Amino acid sequence: MTSRIAALMQKLPPETDAALIQSDVNRRYFTGMQSSAGTVLCFRDAVYLLIDFRYIEKAKQCVKDCTVIEQHDLQEQIRELLQKHHAHTLSVESMTMTLSQFSKLKKHMGSQVQLDHSDTLSRLIYDCRTVKSDSEIEKIRAAQRIAEIAFEDILTFLRPGVSERDVMLRLNQTMMEHGSDGESFPTIALTGTATSMPHGVPSAERLVQEGDFVLMDYGATVDGYHSDMTRTVCVGQPSEKMQIVYETVYLAQAAALLGAKAGMTGRELDKCARDVIEEAGYGVNFGHSLGHGVGLEIHEYPNASPGSQAVLEPGNVVTVEPGIYLPGEFGVRIEDFVVIREDGCENLTKAPKHLMVLD
Repeated sequence: MTSRIAALMQKLPPETDAALIQSDVNRRYFTGMQSSAGTVLCFRDAVYLLIDFRYIEKAKQCVKDCTVIEQHDLQEQIRELLQKHHAHTLSVESMTMTLSQFSKLKKHMGSQVQLDHSDTLSRLIYDCRTVKSDSEIEKIRAAQRIAEIAFEDILTFLRPGVSERDVMLRLNQTMMEHGSDGESFPTIALTGTATSMPHGVPSAERLVQEGDFVLMDYGATVDGYHSDMTRTVCVGQPSEKMQIVYETVYLAQAAALLGAKAGMTGRELDKCARDVIEEAGYGVNFGHSLGHGVGLEIHEYPNASPGSQAVLEPGNVVTVEPGIYLPGEFGVRIEDFVVIREDGCENLTKAPKHLMVLD
């Protein structure tokens, strides 16, 4: 049994005999193997991976401390294993399991097994995943280094006449060339007035113009772990208003980075940056949360938002990404991500973030 599964089973209520894990990301977290299908059935004294013919050879080679079984009749195989281990209660991932899957499982188990469809298992899995181990942090750090190589390259590429799509493709290509498994999420590259859309879609028609902001939000992945960064640069000379807005976002992020530490809530971290932006008169133009967790998924717990009561713990990896967006004019976002420590945070992002003016 892996240490991760052992830790999960220790967290489960004593009346829970078994746990069923079927979501792709959680299955990968607990077994170390990526696949598009498969089921992990966990008991307090054993763990099984049921997986179909497509993955059986790979699973037997790379999944350790777990009995690998070729899947034939999943529901019946689950029922038989529950019977073998005298299990009467089974927790499922209520946050990811569909109603159809649950109905099918319940029908097949009958009265033999009580299904716990509360959010207990899902929340405990999130608890495990939010605190990153040193090895997980190193993978995230490696992904970020790749993203920063792409940033260094794109600075030599940006010029008037380049399209948003050109910028997106260049970032993605450079990351792949330097070892990324793939993009963390669809790369955002925006210019001019489009930068006022926090999650705008790059266009082949929109071209960089002299004096434009170019906003780039992107990341690389290493062994499934994501990086996430945003930089806003100016091609040509920015207006005075652009400089003021940029400086406000820069100071807001600096305040949050200085304040981030274990024990504070996500709301308190968000407030560190939001207060700076509100005092500058741009509060209504900062409409999204300050940040979110990052790991095997690009958006994980905990969140740093105005309503978040999540308490930050050492080992959490969280983005710090304040922004100001002026519709029809321009937008600025600066994003780093950090590891929460007891007395502060470690910034994993090393790319420069002063206002860069590219001639």
